[in-house]
Amino acid sequence: MLYLQKNVRSVLKGFVPAILWFILSTILLTLPGSDLPKAGWLEAIHFDKFVHIGMFAGMVWLWCLGIQRRTRDIARLRRAFGWLALIWLGYGVGMEFVQRYFIPNRSFDLSDMAADAVGCLAGWWYSRRAYLKRRPA
Repeated sequence: MLYLQKNVRSVLKGFVPAILWFILSTILLTLPGSDLPKAGWLEAIHFDKFVHIGMFAGMVWLWCLGIQRRTRDIARLRRAFGWLALIWLGYGVGMEFVQRYFIPNRSFDLSDMAADAVGCLAGWWYSRRAYLKRRPA
């Protein structure tokens, strides 16, 4: 039992930043619209799209970081990175539906989904370049 506890703790330790990022992102995505700051110039430059891109790039990157610490198999990592990008894109799409139906003063926005997709792609691309290029074949 002690071995299992140490092993679980070791696995979780590599994913703590990713888990915390997920929790923070979920909180931000489920805030009521009335709690979000209103600034005309931020809306004019579509600042919320940059937030979505950064949020989802960080999400994919942090989960890829945790995964790459667990295995040396490049083929597995490539598959895992791709799946992580798709999973977090699905999460972003799902959160748009949550915002539409369950969060007051929030709406469904296709451009937010596009920004989420760009962020997932950026996180995937960065993770592949950072974690797969340095590994021996």
